[in-house]
Amino acid sequence: MKVYFDNAATTPMLQEVVDTMVDVMNNHFGNPSSTHGYGRDSRVIIEQCRKKVAKLLNTSANEIIFTSGGTEANNIVLQCSVRDLGVKHIITSPLEHHAVIHTLEFMASKGLIKLSIVKVNKAGEVDLEDLSKLLQTKDKTLVSLMHANNEIGNLLPLKAVATLCKANDALFHSDTVQSIGHYEFDLAETPIDFITCSSHKFHGPKGVGFLFVREGIPIRSLSVGGAQERGKRSGTENTAGIAGLTKALELAYTDNADKQKHLKALKNHLIAGVKETIPTVSFNGLSADFDKSLNKVVNIRFPETSEGDMLLFNLDINGVAASGGSACASGSNQGSHVLQTLQSTEEQQAPSIRFSFSKQNTIKEVDYLLDVLKEIYSN
Repeated sequence: MKVYFDNAATTPMLQEVVDTMVDVMNNHFGNPSSTHGYGRDSRVIIEQCRKKVAKLLNTSANEIIFTSGGTEANNIVLQCSVRDLGVKHIITSPLEHHAVIHTLEFMASKGLIKLSIVKVNKAGEVDLEDLSKLLQTKDKTLVSLMHANNEIGNLLPLKAVATLCKANDALFHSDTVQSIGHYEFDLAETPIDFITCSSHKFHGPKGVGFLFVREGIPIRSLSVGGAQERGKRSGTENTAGIAGLTKALELAYTDNADKQKHLKALKNHLIAGVKETIPTVSFNGLSADFDKSLNKVVNIRFPETSEGDMLLFNLDINGVAASGGSACASGSNQGSHVLQTLQSTEEQQAPSIRFSFSKQNTIKEVDYLLDVLKEIYSN
């Protein structure tokens, strides 16, 4: 049996999304910047998609900028906030995705910003009191904190942080790559300035995403060479990808209540089953807390065995795809920076595995995983 439990890394595209993209690629190939009929046809598709995405997030279409994905969107926010908005101080956490933290570390090393790292507790929760202290500065400040952690599933209290930033006249950016398509966003009511998205996290295509920029924030394109996307992102738009993203997002929110109920059932079944099978397991971050973490993610620290680091490999040869950390660090032997931050040196000796679900997974697949784990730990 083959089981895919690595949906936080990427999700399989839905057939409806593939069909939408194939239609666009076959019948709407014009450059959307061209003024002739072929170009206008592609432009209409993009603008219709922009309106649909905006409606789903309760915002206006002119605040949605299509990008190549979350990494580009994050870089536009972070770098352009310094170049165009006068930001001199950026606050983030040690648990951010590398697209954020590596960008900020590079900017700090070049003397472009003062970088502050907010405290987090052992469960990975951001210390809001410490954040409030860091915001007491005369420098123009941007706070960049992800909504849902890609490795341990922790959810940031988004409205509380947004309100705190607004009260201190700071800009607020949240990497929402893991939560878009799973949680309802009301951007008209939430005082947030930037959010970022990547389509392939909710059954859309890779290589396309979007950036929300609050109206009135005057950033310009990070790349030079074109005035596409209202001058905020240069380069010919990926019409088929944008259509696929929009279809995937519409489908994600159409059945979201039922999907979340299903994901919660899968997660609960795995947590209960693994506790029964291997009573000495523990859980990283808040991944086992349904009120404070993504329903699709559970990060489990297993007891040390003679298999050691071979646990992930043994799962793979038994047909179970999971992750030992962020997929973006694949090929690196440095391990997870998130788990290194939260775990003691002793705890880091035990293998930790992230299992992440989609609506396509089943209870039968979870049972198969539990059988595989039982077999591994009975040897």
